[in-house]
Amino acid sequence: MVTAVVGANWGDEGKGKITDMLAKDSDIIIRFQGGANAGHTIVNSYGKFALHTLPSGVFYNHTTSIIGNGVALDIPKLFAEVKDIEDGGVPTPKILVSDRTQIVMSYHKLFDAYEEERLAGKSYGSTKSGIAPFYSDKYAKIGFQVSELFDDNILKEKIDKICTLKNVMLEHLYHKPLLTKEGLYKELMEYKEMVSPFVCDCSAYLYNEMKAGKNILLEGQLGSLKDPDHGIYPMVTSSSTLAGYGAIGAGIPPYEIKKIVTVVKAYSSAVGAGAFVSEIFGDEAVKLRNHGGDGGEYGATTGRPRRVGWFDCVASHYGCRIQGTTDVAFTVLDVLGYLDEIPVCIGYEIDGKVTKEFPVTTKLEKAKPVLKVFPGWKKDIRGIKKYEELPKECRDYIEFIEKELQYPITMISNGPGRDDIIYR
Repeated sequence: MVTAVVGANWGDEGKGKITDMLAKDSDIIIRFQGGANAGHTIVNSYGKFALHTLPSGVFYNHTTSIIGNGVALDIPKLFAEVKDIEDGGVPTPKILVSDRTQIVMSYHKLFDAYEEERLAGKSYGSTKSGIAPFYSDKYAKIGFQVSELFDDNILKEKIDKICTLKNVMLEHLYHKPLLTKEGLYKELMEYKEMVSPFVCDCSAYLYNEMKAGKNILLEGQLGSLKDPDHGIYPMVTSSSTLAGYGAIGAGIPPYEIKKIVTVVKAYSSAVGAGAFVSEIFGDEAVKLRNHGGDGGEYGATTGRPRRVGWFDCVASHYGCRIQGTTDVAFTVLDVLGYLDEIPVCIGYEIDGKVTKEFPVTTKLEKAKPVLKVFPGWKKDIRGIKKYEELPKECRDYIEFIEKELQYPITMISNGPGRDDIIYR
């Protein structure tokens, strides 16, 4: 069976923990999109890890981890990450890299940084990981596919084209040092040496494994609201964050995805710029940020303080709907235990009218939150394993949100550890 784990919101929902947990009963875990621009924080018996490219199932001996063709593959970062987990005592994972995956080049990161610098105050809040330039090149058909590392003629032809195109921009737009053919060829040969042992026709491999009845987990990065089509465009990522893209980014038929676990946070958070209707500020935000997650709401990749806000029913229902949710995993509920009262955004007021439908960005920028306030439970709920043992106020909060989401909450995370979970 194929299960997808995806996010409902702006990312940072806690997908890493849920993937790590579900990987126990999975044979194969696949990253199907995105690059090293966002991270998943995992806490398990080995310790605490921040993963950026590796799938979050690498901590089990029985799993195979696949870098799917939809990923923006930063080869040095991938292998630095493998070394990092090995140094933490984790057994060497079994990794496969699709021969159709494309490579993040060093110049992608340079162009990312140069463009943010050029835009100054109007920048997109990029992590400068090269993601937008990478996907731009992929769809302009001038990217380097892993399979091409093994054909010198194709490589050299492409390198010529890249130098011609990129150096015009470097010289006349950014006024930065130019690329050289020798430098690019050397970089690609280093990548070839690193990745060669892991390259595989992953689509064919998965076809055979599905026929053999293996359990497969698709792991998405970021969340619905960062999707380039269905998110808060243009403050979005550059690859589709939806479960539907999992079929494309892994190379499997869409009808094979039987279960879509959408991860929803018990409050809201976001890294980067863009509309965020339920956002809070000042001391209130500092308190929520510092209570949040395991060690606070700071980006796993950048360390940037995340923007935080109250739970947003409008955005979360939309995020679940667009994913095709079958199950909701409700995370970081324990964080809210310090609050006397917990506001929830139940609607958006736009031009004097209240709506529960998530609008396009131009209307979203004008939206004001309509809040409903719930009593807090003022109790540490970590360690509770049965739903009935949660405080009544906590259950009321969950059940109200479930009603607003219109999708079943089947898992509740009440702590950072792998076993801090309540099944419902």
